[in-house]
Amino acid sequence: MKTYQYVNYLWDDAKAASLDQVERLVYRSNILGSDQRITNTGGGNTSSKLTEKDPLTGKDVEVLWVKGSGGDLRTSKRENFSSLYQQKLIDLQAVYAARSDKGYKSPAEDDMVAMYNHTTFNLNPRPSSIDTPLHSFIPAKFVDHMHPNAIIAIAASANCEKLTREIFGGEMAYVKWMRPGFELGLTMQDICQKNPKVKSIMMGQHGFISWDNEEKACYTYTLDCIERAAAYIEQKYAEKGGDAAAFGGAKYQTLDETKRRATFAAILPWLRGQVSQQKRFIGTIQDDAKILRFVNSKDAVRLAELGTSCPDHFLRTKIKPLYVDWNPQAEDLAALKQKLAAGLEQYRKDYAAYYAKCRHANSPAMRDPNPTVVLIPGLGMIAWGKDKSESRVTAEFYNCAVEVMRGAEAIDQYIALPQQEAFDIEYWLLEEAKLKRMPAEKELARQTVIIVGAGSGIGKETAHRIAKEGANIVCVDMKLETAEATASEITAKLGQGIGVAGSGISGCGPALGLAANITDRASVRAMLDQVVLAYGGFDSIIVTAGVFWPSDTTGHIPDDKWAFTFGVNVTGSYIVGDEAAKTWKEQGLKGQLVLTTSANAVVAKKGSIAYDTSKAAANHLVRELAIELAPLVRVNGVAPATVVQGSAMFPRDRVIGSLAKYNIPYQDDEATESLVRKLAQFYADRTLTKAPITPADQAEAYFLLVSQRLSKTTGQVVTVDGGLHEAFLR
Repeated sequence: MKTYQYVNYLWDDAKAASLDQVERLVYRSNILGSDQRITNTGGGNTSSKLTEKDPLTGKDVEVLWVKGSGGDLRTSKRENFSSLYQQKLIDLQAVYAARSDKGYKSPAEDDMVAMYNHTTFNLNPRPSSIDTPLHSFIPAKFVDHMHPNAIIAIAASANCEKLTREIFGGEMAYVKWMRPGFELGLTMQDICQKNPKVKSIMMGQHGFISWDNEEKACYTYTLDCIERAAAYIEQKYAEKGGDAAAFGGAKYQTLDETKRRATFAAILPWLRGQVSQQKRFIGTIQDDAKILRFVNSKDAVRLAELGTSCPDHFLRTKIKPLYVDWNPQAEDLAALKQKLAAGLEQYRKDYAAYYAKCRHANSPAMRDPNPTVVLIPGLGMIAWGKDKSESRVTAEFYNCAVEVMRGAEAIDQYIALPQQEAFDIEYWLLEEAKLKRMPAEKELARQTVIIVGAGSGIGKETAHRIAKEGANIVCVDMKLETAEATASEITAKLGQGIGVAGSGISGCGPALGLAANITDRASVRAMLDQVVLAYGGFDSIIVTAGVFWPSDTTGHIPDDKWAFTFGVNVTGSYIVGDEAAKTWKEQGLKGQLVLTTSANAVVAKKGSIAYDTSKAAANHLVRELAIELAPLVRVNGVAPATVVQGSAMFPRDRVIGSLAKYNIPYQDDEATESLVRKLAQFYADRTLTKAPITPADQAEAYFLLVSQRLSKTTGQVVTVDGGLHEAFLR
């Protein structure tokens, strides 16, 4: 077996032998996609030309299986691949010739994509990729098209064609930048016909494509090409001085980790508000050694302005990032904020000018002009996306762009794709059509919701309920392990998402578990700052945490337990709202705060004086905070009646105590579940609806209050008590 230094060799003969033809294509794709040095998330595609039985004639036909539109090689399964009659694809060349004006931007280019539907084998519903002709027209059984950083570094060099010959000799041909599609496929076909010894093609400012008639050999050769390119780059890089001389050497120094985190926490909510003027964004920070080497460098300003080169990159990173020339050693936070504000204003003007200069008569309307990548010396990179997964991919792609620039500058000179070509990819009508076909965003998409008390009971149920609506969920509890357990359950249901960039806490997925003591202001602030580092900010907070301390048989409750009850049920909610208000004000985005009170707040009864009185105070706290935080934040409350099932406030001994108090028959050895049902039904029978109240009933109320369904409701307490007439408003 060959050994590689710059890529992972993962082919397993036994595994491959156990798979059918299509499964081997999936296997090959997955192991190629698992190494980001080979291809980026969602980038590249693979194919196999296989012999299949025609479902109509029963005859053997050649079928092209190729990764379909929108798939990701690392995670692709069989259903992510299109299957097309190879001969029908070849026959489309005559159709194209009849319609084409012989230019690679011929109007016939886009028309051909719809024609692929007529070549579908066995009614496969997977839409075909625009790269389909590349795979079909290359006369080899197995084809890999990858986007490795090392290869793109050569492709994005000023002297790409010369470097390709120097590194690969005559076995890799060169084709100048052409948008993927039919004309590029025909160009590659022509290269293969004229040069039968060619085994791969360098695609200017894009990537490369390689092939073989044996599958393992195709995989191995793909790795060989990347290894050769990477080795060449690293040798030249070392000769030029390595990391110390990268990007012209260091201009600024990195802040230490503690100060870096504090600066990010201070600036991110404001920055999120600025870039979210049209639609809200979720952030990912990156501050590892490689990105810091770039943002701190002398050449960062020049290279950042050039933008990215590979089409896959700037579809998410936009035409260029926002680079803020801030001196971390000599300038303070106020100066950074001022420079960011000026930079954002100029960026929007530049983007509007780029759109006006490059647009066509039928171009889609200008998209959000805010940057999706922000680079700050001493700190690192902030990437933005519609959700955590997309912001991680944005960060990943700009990391790839940085590696491409590093390699290109080491061997030659980095060049970016011309603006008009970049625009034609970013605003491609086919890309716009794909965006319009995407399902509508969920109700709480682009939002981050913090649930305090999410380790159990109502809080846990609420976390799961709101996660269904597309929000990022931060599960907070006194115990880190219970918070993390709920977050893990949510992540297991939703998946981690794609993209792996990010350092520290910023590497989280759609849910995050954190510990906090809401009676301790410093603990609450630390928790909120961690949320900011993870997602860039937050939108709503739900406080379900609460404690119940019963009076003794004489009606007495110790002073410390009285203070403890008020500390958690009242002061804790106030501290959360008061600290969160600082972040909400920085963001400038509308938010929601929902506190938990109780039906007991308006029903006086024996045995729960501290709890009931604290909940009455919490009712008024809702009204006070609604006034204090208006108009930016809506503040409401949910008042449950007694929830026994699934509640952490009803351990077995309290259930037994309540059964005894109300003279409800039970057995000492009776199962806890049975005891809970008896007590829950007793409470239910006291209500008008006669049905036990569950955590799910409460979760629905919290969801309504953080959604925009009750967008004009604030200062109110929504009662979910099954119809407890003693608690009727009076």
